[in-house]
Amino acid sequence: MIRLLVFLGNPGKEYERTRHNSAFMLYDALFPDSDFQMKFHSKYTERNGVKMLRPVTYMNLSGKAVREASAFYRISPEEILVVHDDINLPFGEAKVQIGGSMKGHNGLRNIRDEIKSDSFMRLRIGIGRPVYGDVSLYVTSPFAKNEQEELPLIFQKCRDLLKEAGAI
Repeated sequence: MIRLLVFLGNPGKEYERTRHNSAFMLYDALFPDSDFQMKFHSKYTERNGVKMLRPVTYMNLSGKAVREASAFYRISPEEILVVHDDINLPFGEAKVQIGGSMKGHNGLRNIRDEIKSDSFMRLRIGIGRPVYGDVSLYVTSPFAKNEQEELPLIFQKCRDLLKEAGAI
């Protein structure tokens, strides 16, 4: 059973519609009317008994928020689902995974290090890998126009996966 749902992204206007913030964008699409309170270095809310976090730290420091919330509510790593962008999945794909390699994702690595476990569930949102150029510039760049048009379909797929996982 999922008790803590975490959406990873970076704070600030400059990151708002970027690939690295695809999880924040998913949250906004799924829950456009949410009210948050500031708690656990996050925008925090609860829906149907599931605690939800949008850390306000930068992506690479998200583990602090997850550690604080999971410790406060006594939530085990197996009851946590983290939603994040993934350059190792082609754009448009989404996949649920339990544990495993962090595949270079510093936000996931920080969560693993802070909660001392990699057994949390993940919803990986495929953003694709750049054909050439710097990966960090790619993930912090906006989606192309044609990609933006496909996002509602991708987010519907993500919603279905979150329902199957028992997170929403």
